[in-house]
Amino acid sequence: MADELVRPVCQSSAVKPKLPKGVITSYVLVVVVVVVSVVVVVVVVVVSVVVVVVVVVVVVVVVVVVVAVVVVAVVVVVVVVVVAVVVVVVVLLVVVVVVVVVEVVVVIAVVIVVVVVIVVVVVVVVVVVVVVVVVVVAVVAVVALVVVVVVVVAVVVVVAVVVVVVVVVVVVIVVGVAVVVAVVVVLLAAGAAVVVIVIIVIVTDVIFSIVLYISYSFLMFVRTTHQILPAPISTQR
Repeated sequence: MADELVRPVCQSSAVKPKLPKGVITSYVLVVVVVVVSVVVVVVVVVVSVVVVVVVVVVVVVVVVVVVAVVVVAVVVVVVVVVVAVVVVVVVLLVVVVVVVVVEVVVVIAVVIVVVVVIVVVVVVVVVVVVVVVVVVVAVVAVVALVVVVVVVVAVVVVVAVVVVVVVVVVVVIVVGVAVVVAVVVVLLAAGAAVVVIVIIVIVTDVIFSIVLYISYSFLMFVRTTHQILPAPISTQR
């Protein structure tokens, strides 16, 4: 028994054993599987980075669009308010000028009529009646003119206020719709990114499991077929 145990040791020290072709093929297959798994991991990382970049670009575009809509809405409101104020001021100036001119003309006419009546008519009663009539007509004309001016100014102011309110309401509605659309787009982009990342993680896990199982199967095949790897501890004992 001692000779039989010593002889394989001497032979193994004298002659170097060569690996069978099956073992080399098995190791080559294991290396190929490892390289494929590394390539899959790199592809998964690149896809994840691309998805994150796309989500960031979508969010930035949505924010820029919302800011542009808000700026345009503010500019429209400012322009409408300025135009309304200018229109009101111009109307008021025109009304004031008209009132002043009419009052001056009325006063001049009254003076002329009074002078003519005094010069032409000698009778005091006739003069008084004419003067009273002229004064009453002048007062009525001035009152009517003031009423017309007040009505015109009120109408202009009301129209300007209505236009401003309508423009502000429309701008608020547009801004609200833009904000809602932006929030929906951001939520959809984030949800899509999460779904893609979850799918990538699941696929990566499955691929790694398959690669580990194939590697383990090749190693077990090599150990059991060519007996190169050491046996388990329980078997050695």
